[in-house]
Amino acid sequence: MWGPACGLAAAALFGMSAPAAKALVIAADPNALAGLLYLGAGLGLSAIGGRTREAEAPLRSADLPLLFAVIVVGGMVGPVLLLVGLARVSGIVGSLSLNLEAPFTMGLAVLLFGEHLGRRETIAAGIILLGGVVLGVAATSHQVAGSVWGVLALAGACLAWALDNNLTQRLSIRDPIALVRTKTLAAGSGNLLLAIGLGDRFPAGGALLAALVVGAFSYGMSIVFDTYALRAIGAAREAAYFATAPFFGALFSLLLLREHVGAAEAVAASVMLLGVTLLLREHHEHEHVHDVVTHEHRHRHDQHHRHFHDSDMPPGEPHSHVHTHAPVRHRHPHVPDVHHRHRH
Repeated sequence: MWGPACGLAAAALFGMSAPAAKALVIAADPNALAGLLYLGAGLGLSAIGGRTREAEAPLRSADLPLLFAVIVVGGMVGPVLLLVGLARVSGIVGSLSLNLEAPFTMGLAVLLFGEHLGRRETIAAGIILLGGVVLGVAATSHQVAGSVWGVLALAGACLAWALDNNLTQRLSIRDPIALVRTKTLAAGSGNLLLAIGLGDRFPAGGALLAALVVGAFSYGMSIVFDTYALRAIGAAREAAYFATAPFFGALFSLLLLREHVGAAEAVAASVMLLGVTLLLREHHEHEHVHDVVTHEHRHRHDQHHRHFHDSDMPPGEPHSHVHTHAPVRHRHPHVPDVHHRHRH
């Protein structure tokens, strides 16, 4: 249940960011606001601790290419496109457009990165996305007409984050807090330097403080929870849970932007809840083979980690160190985590 809980927590925190950013984007240009949101995330995570925790694997030099990609694609391109889009559409349309991230993430996970969704999981994910469609139909029935360019920018942001999700899944065996802290500080600094170079407008006073606070929770803590979910259940299933983010965003729009939500939104919420319930009850089990692999990550000595320790190995569990998996064939319930990326 840890993975699904993290996925839903990430969705709730990030969903709230769309109406919050919608309220803030009038006070700053997109590059400047994106930089402050990610800087707030990085500063918030820096307050938790400045070094990798002993039970987690640290970032390595071999991770730099992937890390650079997630910083640029997920930390710089995605947020700027989001804010460009939010400046041209309503808060509810902005929140609902985030639904595109889920099918984009699933498509890349299955088609390009070799993950597997069974029939039941596919149906459950489809039901959650159907809830988003219901919200979209409800939105277009009243005051939320949006700019085509705004929606295209939001779609581009979702595609950038879909790629980011799949790349981050490969890095999720590292310490999530150290990973996200590095990503957000680098992306925030990059966007701020770009904004200064372009002469962009920055928020002042309360709006600046609000941007940092929103960044700390809706980006920093949300991405940390999301990374734990990616580690535990894979990118495709994480995307299904994260598809509930637009519902949380639409709900928060009621409180922050005073936008109207009617009975259709309650129907959409019920549909999404049904899909999440089906996912929580999924049972994927078959005989599969683990090849020899050497890597480093947080682990306990379970059925996938039967190895001996030298005297200099870290005591206690969970812990992290370089270890080698012997080949094994067995059968048990599993999801496409770091140890179960195999063909079906």
